[in-house]
Amino acid sequence: MSSPIEQAIRQVCEEKGLSYEAVIATIEAALASAYRKDYGDKEKPQNIEVNFNPATGETHAFDVKTVVEDMDLDELRRLEEERRLKMEALAVDLAQARERGEDVSALSVESEDEPLVRFNPKNEIMLAQAKEIKPDAAVGDVIRTELPEPSGGFGRMAAMTAKQVITQRLREAEREVIFHEFKEKEGQIIQVTVQRHEGGVVFADVGRVTGLLRLEDQIPNERYHPGDRLTVYVRQVSLTSRGPEILLSRTASELLVRIFEMEIPEITDGNIIIKGISREPGARSKVAVYTENENIDPIGACIGQRGTRIQTIIMMIGGEKIDMIEWKQDPSEYIRHALSPAKIQEVIIREDEHVAYVKVNSDQLSLAIGKGGQNVRLAARLTGWKININEGEAVSEQTEAEQTIENKQAESSTNENIE
Repeated sequence: MSSPIEQAIRQVCEEKGLSYEAVIATIEAALASAYRKDYGDKEKPQNIEVNFNPATGETHAFDVKTVVEDMDLDELRRLEEERRLKMEALAVDLAQARERGEDVSALSVESEDEPLVRFNPKNEIMLAQAKEIKPDAAVGDVIRTELPEPSGGFGRMAAMTAKQVITQRLREAEREVIFHEFKEKEGQIIQVTVQRHEGGVVFADVGRVTGLLRLEDQIPNERYHPGDRLTVYVRQVSLTSRGPEILLSRTASELLVRIFEMEIPEITDGNIIIKGISREPGARSKVAVYTENENIDPIGACIGQRGTRIQTIIMMIGGEKIDMIEWKQDPSEYIRHALSPAKIQEVIIREDEHVAYVKVNSDQLSLAIGKGGQNVRLAARLTGWKININEGEAVSEQTEAEQTIENKQAESSTNENIE
C-alpha cells in the first residue's frame, strides 16, 4: 500500500496534470536547496543532490562531482589573466579600427588559441583528490559523497525553503503543461464561457486557464455577458512571466474558415475548397468556394437544404450575413460573382492598372455598391482588384471622373487568400 506522502504526490499529479517523475524531481531539487542553505559547507563549494524516497519519506544528501585531470590552479589563474588582457587589447584594436573606418571583418574578439581549460570546484574534483575518496577513480567518473543527515531532520527554516521552492516549481511545471496543451490548439476554434469584463477586455474560461478577448477581437455591437457560450478562434498562445496568455478572436477571418470546415462535410473532406474570404465582422462576409467535382454544387452544399447549414454558421458568428461566391479563375467572372447580389452588365479588366471597370443598370447601382460602399468594398478585398462601378453606356466612352464610384478603402486592401 502506498504511503500517505506518495498518495498525496499522486493526487497532486492528477489535479495539476503533471508527471509523477517531474514532481519527485521538484521535491528533490527543493530539498537540495534547503540543505544547501542551512546545512551546506560555506567554505567549500558543493554540488548538492538529494534522493527522496516517497514510500518511506527518507532523504539522503550527496555532494556530486565529476573527476577531471589534475591541474595546477596557479598556472590556470595565470593563463586566465593573460587571456583576459589579450581580449581587452583586441577589443581596443577593434574599436580604433572602426573609428578609422577600416574593415574589421578580419579581426575577431575571439582568441585563435585553444580554449582555455577551466576548473569548476563546485561540480568537479581533480583525479588525485578523487583517489583519496575512491582509489580506483578515473577521469570522467562521478564521485557521490554522502553528506551527514541533519540531526532531527530538516529544521523549520529549511522546511519553509523547501515548501517555497516546491510550490514555485510546481506552479512553473503546471504553466508549462497548460502552455503546451493550448499551443497545440493555436489556429483552431474552441468553445469558451464568458467570465467577466475589465477595461474593454473580455475574460473567458477556456478550461484550466483564462483566455483574453481584446477589444479589436470583439465583434462590434456584440454584447458579452457572464455565462455566455462563444465559439472563438485561438489567435495566439504565449508563455509570459504570469503564465500562459491565450488571445482569442471573434473577428478573425480564420474563425469563419474553421467553422465552415467544421459544419460543411464537403469542405472537411476536401471536395470543396475555400479560396478566399473578405469580412467585416458583425456585418457581412463574402466567402469564395471552388470545387473540381462536377457533381457538387459548391454554393448549394454550403447553404444546405433550405439554408440549414448557412443559418447554423450565421448563428455561431452572431447573425453576420454571409454571401457565398463561386470562385472563378477568370478575373472578370470572379468579380461579377463577387458583386452579387447585383446583376452586372459588363466587366472590363485593365491589367496595367489592376483595375476592373464594372457597368451596371441604374436600378442595380445602389445594390452593387452596397450600404456605405460595403458590397463593392468586400468584393474588392475578396478578388484583390480595385473596382470602379459605372452606370450607363460603355465604360470606354465616359470619363473616369464622371462614371466611377470609387472604393477608396479597397485601394489598400488585399485579398485574404486561404491556403
